[in-house]
Amino acid sequence: MTERHENMNEHIWSVYLSGEIHTDWRQQIESAATKLDLPVAFSAPVTDHDASDDCGAKILGPETSRFWHDHKGAKINAIRTRTLIEAADIVVVRFGEKYRQWNAAFDAGVASALNIPLIVMHQDEHQHPLKEIDAAALAVTSTPEQVVEILDYVITGRLGS
Repeated sequence: MTERHENMNEHIWSVYLSGEIHTDWRQQIESAATKLDLPVAFSAPVTDHDASDDCGAKILGPETSRFWHDHKGAKINAIRTRTLIEAADIVVVRFGEKYRQWNAAFDAGVASALNIPLIVMHQDEHQHPLKEIDAAALAVTSTPEQVVEILDYVITGRLGS
């Protein structure tokens, strides 16, 4: 967890944004939080898909088996992911429309196991497959705007219009 201050108005909240990388949802949340002047520091996994997939082989050397190629990359990515999730005050996990984000489901499980407040974002058609993750979340949303409204309320006590 980030350093706690006696006055919560001085606390900089650490929010980890996990999940799909094919839309600008992270930028929407960050931009709206900035407009509201929320004391938030955002972090995220590496969102360059090719870099994330290939970091292990590029850094440690190529593999002939795709399993070991992916294994190396997953372990290197886990250094960042584990560190940032463990340091987060809140974890937001977005499940996108086009791809199944198994890594996002894992991140949600890690946050839940560490008792870090979890906000999940997905569309209605994913309610059934994500029911266990939704049950672990403290809030289930469908838009970046709802996430920002939750952050605003939790951090400042303001309830938007």
